[in-house]
Amino acid sequence: MQTIVKEFSVQKDRPLKIRFLGTAVKKFIAANISIAAFFVIWEIFVDTGVLKDTFVAAPSMIAVTIVQLLENGTLLGHIGISLFRAIGGFILAAVIAIPLGFFLGGSFHMFRRAVTPLVRLLSAANPFALLPVFILLFGIGEISKIAIIFWVCLWPILLNTITGIQNVDRLLVKSARSMGMQGTALFFKVILPAAAAPIFHGLKMGCGTAFFMLIAAEMIGASTGLGWMVWNAQINYQIPKLFAVTFIISVLGLLLNYLFTRIERNILSWQTESPEY
Repeated sequence: MQTIVKEFSVQKDRPLKIRFLGTAVKKFIAANISIAAFFVIWEIFVDTGVLKDTFVAAPSMIAVTIVQLLENGTLLGHIGISLFRAIGGFILAAVIAIPLGFFLGGSFHMFRRAVTPLVRLLSAANPFALLPVFILLFGIGEISKIAIIFWVCLWPILLNTITGIQNVDRLLVKSARSMGMQGTALFFKVILPAAAAPIFHGLKMGCGTAFFMLIAAEMIGASTGLGWMVWNAQINYQIPKLFAVTFIISVLGLLLNYLFTRIERNILSWQTESPEY
């Protein structure tokens, strides 16, 4: 009798699983059909001569070029160098900006009012205009690349951290203190979780800005990295390589954004989940 019940439950679950799989496939197709159509139309336009292949590489040629760059090891090496520079500057900015943001957003109101105009002025400075300054100060080596990444990441992380601390519910802090919570316990259990969402938003903004700013920096003063590969392909008129590296840069940017979104959802899931009764 138990065997019959188990077989019945298994048969009953199969339509549900098939239905769920079909829904997932439909969602995937709906989310990516526009991208697929874009590449198909692009391929047709290049093959029919509407777009000249001397100026625009077909998606099929881009795919072949990417495979060739992966096989000879060129692409992975330059990706590693670019990610090292971007991650180094980003981590350095986060290590400095988050504690400084807690300090400026805390109880030192007069100091924050005096410093905030300067912070906003520096954050509004065009980083592309500052590239020659960083190269002049630090040379064309690794330090200048990491320094410019540090600069562009610092401000979104700092400003969002300050905003997060300022928006912490004071009633929540008073309630925690009334229950005897002080010092590090108050900070890690109340203040930090309450300010976590804006901080992660700043980290996400800084990460995206870091990677794309690095590409510009590598185009101006570098001999390695993805930005240098784009610049080198351009001056040597290697159109398939130019489009292939540009495509890889776009994919990496999307992956970094997706990674931070997933991390943010996992860590801050308690802020979006509704309570169960």
